[in-house]
Amino acid sequence: MNSFLNKSRPLVFCPGCTHERITKGLDKTLVNMGLSADKTVIVTDIGCSGLFDTFFNVHALHGVHGRALTYAAGLKLADPTLTVIVTMGDGGLGIGGAHVLAACRKNLDLTLIILNNFNFGMTGGQYSATTPSDAVVGSEFLNQAEIPIDICSIAKSAGATYVSRCSGHDTQLPDELAKAIHHKGFSVVETLGMCTGRYTKRNNLTPKVIDEMIANQPVEGGLVEKNQRPEYGELYRKLAKEKTRFPAPLTIEQSFNLVTPRRQEVVILGSAGMRIVTAGDIVCYAGIASGMNVSIKNDYNITVLRGQSVSEILLSPEKIGYTGIESPTVVMALSDEGVQRRKKIFKALAPGTVVLKEKSVDIPETAAQVIEIDFKELKIKRPDWALASLGVLAKKEILFSKEILAFALKSRFNEKVYDLAMETIKKMY
Repeated sequence: MNSFLNKSRPLVFCPGCTHERITKGLDKTLVNMGLSADKTVIVTDIGCSGLFDTFFNVHALHGVHGRALTYAAGLKLADPTLTVIVTMGDGGLGIGGAHVLAACRKNLDLTLIILNNFNFGMTGGQYSATTPSDAVVGSEFLNQAEIPIDICSIAKSAGATYVSRCSGHDTQLPDELAKAIHHKGFSVVETLGMCTGRYTKRNNLTPKVIDEMIANQPVEGGLVEKNQRPEYGELYRKLAKEKTRFPAPLTIEQSFNLVTPRRQEVVILGSAGMRIVTAGDIVCYAGIASGMNVSIKNDYNITVLRGQSVSEILLSPEKIGYTGIESPTVVMALSDEGVQRRKKIFKALAPGTVVLKEKSVDIPETAAQVIEIDFKELKIKRPDWALASLGVLAKKEILFSKEILAFALKSRFNEKVYDLAMETIKKMY
């Protein structure tokens, strides 16, 4: 193949933009390396560098700003035989900096080409993570308040095994890109170039100035000896192959037939430490054992040990497309925090809805049927209220029977915890 460039999508960069030279340099690299178009992928995100995927007759993936490396990693892990090249501007570099660091640490066999033209050229010439502090850009003084990052130094510190920097006007660019692509591991090539549409209109940046910038910066010679180690994909597959013991997947077979299977929507309202999510799991296990489709959504405070804890469960004989709660059939109100989190639902509850309420909990006025339980009087500890509530429901054959609940508990817990759970459940029978 003489060229990988897509003739139906001619280059559309501004006159004098270095991106065009880099595009042609990458094309020459692909040709010289004799790569197969079917086994080559170019991954891009947003910005002028994000146009690269349209210019080449290879596989391509175009994603959101700063996230190109995440897609590239997935592609390479899914098919290690692919040659995966990522093009990213200095804008995407700043936005997706954490992904760059993660890629350096992993050392997956990817090649990242950073097209650094020192500004967000596509959106108005605003400053980026690499804009010099003394540059004049479209975001007033903001770049003067920060220092630009040296991505090559950062990449080396983060563990990249191949790092280089060169001018986008360098005649040796195709060879440098080839070295990076040949390298078995994560390669970073920073190319410095001119944005003639924005940056060079107010800043003195020429190919000669770029050469001077590179000469004044630490030499990046390619291989980073101190970081050399196995390529991540190969090491991952080796370690996975050596692992012979894996947790057995949980399987729950249908063991019960409901007389009148119907859609049930269950809302459990509690607080942190009340094992609300566990209670939701048990309801799901009971549903699966009864031949129902199930879904669960949990809401709990980020502090884990303080605040609300809410579980929303759907049980349906039909496949569940939308997992939102629309018309609850059972609400378990076990704490004021949980009730406050979903207090709006009470006004809309139908007369046929069952609300199981702990005596100490206040709930808004509702047309639903309210069952009040004094767990404190029954000497049931607060962390066991949700579990005990399931016992109340089973006794009244709401949602499931005693047998189905016992089966769900045995599926969810080991023998010791199951025995303890049944002690609590039986107090409600």
